[in-house]
Amino acid sequence: MTAQSAAAPLGIWLVRPEGDALAAALQARLGGDIYRPWLQPEVAQKTQFAASYRRHAQWIMVAASGIAVRFLDGLPVDKHTDPAVVVIDEAARHAVALLSGHEGGGNILAYRVANVVGATPVVTTATEALKPLTVGIGCRKGVPAERIEAAVVKALLAAGDYGMRDVREVATVDLKAQEPGLLAFCLQHDLPLRVFARATLAARPWVTTPSDWVQQNVGLNGVCEPCALVASPRGALLVPKMSLDGVAVAVVLDKWMEI
Repeated sequence: MTAQSAAAPLGIWLVRPEGDALAAALQARLGGDIYRPWLQPEVAQKTQFAASYRRHAQWIMVAASGIAVRFLDGLPVDKHTDPAVVVIDEAARHAVALLSGHEGGGNILAYRVANVVGATPVVTTATEALKPLTVGIGCRKGVPAERIEAAVVKALLAAGDYGMRDVREVATVDLKAQEPGLLAFCLQHDLPLRVFARATLAARPWVTTPSDWVQQNVGLNGVCEPCALVASPRGALLVPKMSLDGVAVAVVLDKWMEI
C-alpha cells in the first residue's frame, strides 16, 4: 500500500488564519484534514507543503493561484498519480481545478467546493472544454436516478445529434443539491453538478413555460431553464423545458461552438 492510498482522501491547506472559517465550512461538508502551517513558523510553508503533498489524494488550497503554483514547483510527476489540487481564494469567488483535473478528480472536486460556498468552478481541461452542452434539471423529491436519466436522454435526443458524451455539466437549484437520485445520476455518468442559489435564479425569471408547482414549492417560475442558462451565460436554449415522470430538463448549447 502506498503512502498516498493509506492517507485520508482530502487535505485542506491554508496559508493565513483568515482562511479558517472557509476551511471549516469546506471540512464540514467534504471532510478532510486542515493544515495550519503558521503554527510551525520555524519551517517555511513551501517546505511543509512539500512534506505533506503525497499524504492525500486530493488537496484544496485556500490561497492565491500564484502561491499554489510556487508551492507545487517540482512536486508533480505524472497526471495519473499526482494528487488533484483545487485552489480557492479566501473570498470564495472561484474554485480552480489546478492539477490532475480529469484523471485525479480535480474537476469534480472544483464543482463540489464551489457548491459548498457558492463559488464559480473553473475547469480548463480540454476533455471538458470541448463539450458544448449544459443540462438544467429540476425534479420532484425522491425521483430515482433511472427516471432522471430517462428524461435527460429524451431531451438529448430532441437536441439532435448529441449524447451524454457532449454534456459538460449539470445544473440545478440549491434545494436539490443533495437529492439522492440526481447525485447518483451525475456520479454514474461522471458529470459535475453545479448548484445555484434560488436568489441567483430569481434574477433571471423568464422561462418558456412557467410552473405553478415550482412557484409554490421553490419560489421560482422554473428551475431547469434558468439553471442551464445561468451556467452557460454565452449559451442559447437548444431544448426548452421537457418534462417526464417528475423530472424537468432543459438543454443549452454554448454559443462559442458556432464561432
